[in-house]
Amino acid sequence: MTRFEPNLRIPGPTPLPPSVREAGARQMINHRGPDFAGLLGRIQAGMRPFFGTTGDIAILSCAGTGGLEAAIVNTLSPGDAVLGVSIGAFGDRFASIAEAYGARVDRMAAEWGWAAAPDEVRERLGRGDYRAVLLTHNETSTGVMNPIPALAAAVRDAAPDALILVDSVSALGAVPFELDAWGIDLVVTGSQKAWMAAPGMAMVAASDRGWAAMETARMPRYYLDLRRHRASLANGETPWTPAIAVAYQVEEGVRLMTEEGPAAVFGRHAACAAATRAGLEGLGFELFADAANRSLTVTAASIPESLDWKAFNAELRARGLIVAGGQGRLTGKVFRVGHLGAVAVDDILGAMATLEEVSIQFGRDVMPGHAVEAAERAAVAAHGATAAAHGAGAAVG
Repeated sequence: MTRFEPNLRIPGPTPLPPSVREAGARQMINHRGPDFAGLLGRIQAGMRPFFGTTGDIAILSCAGTGGLEAAIVNTLSPGDAVLGVSIGAFGDRFASIAEAYGARVDRMAAEWGWAAAPDEVRERLGRGDYRAVLLTHNETSTGVMNPIPALAAAVRDAAPDALILVDSVSALGAVPFELDAWGIDLVVTGSQKAWMAAPGMAMVAASDRGWAAMETARMPRYYLDLRRHRASLANGETPWTPAIAVAYQVEEGVRLMTEEGPAAVFGRHAACAAATRAGLEGLGFELFADAANRSLTVTAASIPESLDWKAFNAELRARGLIVAGGQGRLTGKVFRVGHLGAVAVDDILGAMATLEEVSIQFGRDVMPGHAVEAAERAAVAAHGATAAAHGAGAAVG
């Protein structure tokens, strides 16, 4: 039993706002009736500005990985040549899904901690005739955010007929995304990330080219057939029984985000990211990701060899701070602090205060109060920069 109020700082699932928790407790409704049709319509309308599209958004009752599988099986055929651009564990997963269904995947892997280089993507596409390119928007295993507009432009330049499929599970909703303007053909996100809801729903949007590709794709699909989902949307339904309680929560999360406004949502995430980075560096931790492409939703920090991470992390948990460890080849080498969804700068300052207290307890050379002050200054600076860029204030705390 923790002695402190939990501060869940992992890159998903994320904390639920009180009104979202309450929404999930509502009574069930007929998923073939007008009440659910209205709910689905409100979710669609609220999400479109964050997706940057005027098109349909399929709502799948599955995890984000189910959405990635839907991206593959709905647009590709066995034997299709695919360029899988990976910058970490989730990029590897996206490529593995394509391979599992018979695609011929040519993997292009960046060094973990670095983003993909548009010039390298352009050069690799020049070597063959690719049906699709797989991109990860935000790699939670490394704390890196790919420059999707630049990568998409490189794909369009080198292989204009290739489909661009994007995993934005842990980014969309927290940072700007423009499916239509950037020429993205399909994007996937998940309810338990920026959308401030429980796990259980994946949301998928596609371009006209993406929807057209589904008519000729020959990979097996049934439950994840996006054509069925799109056809059902016309009647305000999903083709299969949806996770209604999660849908209630997603609707409320979208309502809160719409009320705050996209610019303010993005500004809040930028401020929390800046605060996290400055605070961790103020505590003497080295940030893992290359500075030019650090994530705005999760920060990875290297674990010093001198630190007993297991004992250190146990004390963090005892004080109510829950952070994530490393994944794959980074297990035991980094820890990760999530700052997406229902997060404010005060949550990050609280996390830094706890990290500071435990660092001092473990004999690390830390100046009391320095990390929290650095985090607060960075948040204020990021808030000001974002406000200037958007011409409007973004919530800081």
